[in-house]
Amino acid sequence: MKKILSLFLALLVLIITALGSGAYNMAATEKHWAITEKIIEWVRESSIEARAKNLEVPPLDDEKLLQTGAVHYDAMCPVCHLAPGLKPTELSAGLYPQPPIFHQREPVIDQAEKQDRAKKYFWVIKNGLKMTAMPAWGLSHDDDSIWAMAAFILKMSHMTPEQYDELVHSTKDHAHDHSHAHEH
Repeated sequence: MKKILSLFLALLVLIITALGSGAYNMAATEKHWAITEKIIEWVRESSIEARAKNLEVPPLDDEKLLQTGAVHYDAMCPVCHLAPGLKPTELSAGLYPQPPIFHQREPVIDQAEKQDRAKKYFWVIKNGLKMTAMPAWGLSHDDDSIWAMAAFILKMSHMTPEQYDELVHSTKDHAHDHSHAHEH
């Protein structure tokens, strides 16, 4: 047991020394080591799952909810996550890890999976994600607005630019003016 503990401590000192020397490149232009990427993904997914699983999902198909989500999404998200018809931005191209492009994802048909995905989207939008450039919108938005964004993101799968523009612009006269409702 003493040998195992000694080997473990020696390995730990070696790892700390290597990382502290600058051997690990933190540049966004340099991909993570494969093992690092797997560990980060596992930790991120486990963390989101553990914190989102007990959330209560409101009805997601409400038209007003989707309109509110469209206005919020259009005001805050396309610069990183893009929108139908929008080409990558200078900011989105330079992010690592790359943010998900929601309108390119396959639609979620299964209701249980849709509920699960909505919970995860809500949690991430509200709390943000460390080292990803994803802000914690829960600091400036209430839960209803965040659920609206989660519902809209679920609805975006394979949305055309015309459908996106119609939903976003048809609501601007009816929904609150996002640019004045919150300070960003």
